[in-house]
Amino acid sequence: MNIITVIGSGLIGRSWAMVFVSGGYRVKIYDNKPGQAANCINEIQKQMMELQEVGMLRGQLNATQQIALLSSHDDLEQALQGAFFVQECVFEKLDVKQNLFRDVERLVSGDVILSSSTSCLVPSAVFSMVQNRCRCLVSHPVNPPYYVKLVELVPHPDTMTATVDKTHALMTKVGQVPVRLRKEIDGFALNRVQAAIIAESWRLVQDGIISVQDIDLVMSEGLGMRYAFIGPMETMHLNAPEGLGDYLKRYGDGFQRVLRSFGPVPDFSAEDAKNVVSEMNELIPNDEQNLSARRERRDHLLMGLSRLKKDK
Repeated sequence: MNIITVIGSGLIGRSWAMVFVSGGYRVKIYDNKPGQAANCINEIQKQMMELQEVGMLRGQLNATQQIALLSSHDDLEQALQGAFFVQECVFEKLDVKQNLFRDVERLVSGDVILSSSTSCLVPSAVFSMVQNRCRCLVSHPVNPPYYVKLVELVPHPDTMTATVDKTHALMTKVGQVPVRLRKEIDGFALNRVQAAIIAESWRLVQDGIISVQDIDLVMSEGLGMRYAFIGPMETMHLNAPEGLGDYLKRYGDGFQRVLRSFGPVPDFSAEDAKNVVSEMNELIPNDEQNLSARRERRDHLLMGLSRLKKDK
């Protein structure tokens, strides 16, 4: 079987559909709002043609061939027929996801893998209404998945190893970079690391140590330059003459001292947050035109970085 059902036709659903057809899979897109899935395919067609023009279309098939693998559906049962893998991409509301997977389970056979794109809900909560939870997991992408290829595979406590293995193989085949979490944890791995960076960046700005613009440069022109190709563990390993053990001997005490100096978790709803938000809006006004232009710039730069990483 080579059919994958994508449930939800928003930005993430559209990106997943593009990733899966790039691997040669037939993709059935479902949305409970009539006409939304069809509109999604129109958007995908436009985007794929543009990607083909600049030489950044993924996969061995051309844009026309990939688009031909897509179909839109307003009926859930029809959308699930023949699928071996279901990728859910509806909005982050727990009861909506729970009820959806309860309905999906009734309409598919027991060997169909059920996968959620949730970024902040643990699988034990998402799949609590599913009876056969051994085939359930979270496949959390990074936005936008077409250019940022990491996928976090997070098992339910009852998930079979085979389910993770099959999903890992699928994600690898379509060109994503899957990582396995050995058990579920709030925030998964990516968002926990991201939260730590955001918290300390926020504290530094709020305490008057550095500006919003400059803390972003600390990442984009400093740490981010390295982290685009190697992670924090390898960074430490390479930054001392004799590797990680040597690095810890040289800098371990200093890191512990710095970590002990960290303040409390920021209150992002506090009155003080208004100053940080205001400073950010001065740099990039929060109207639709300016934000859309910056998002387009982000995606263009990620496209170039993706090309560079492919050739590394």
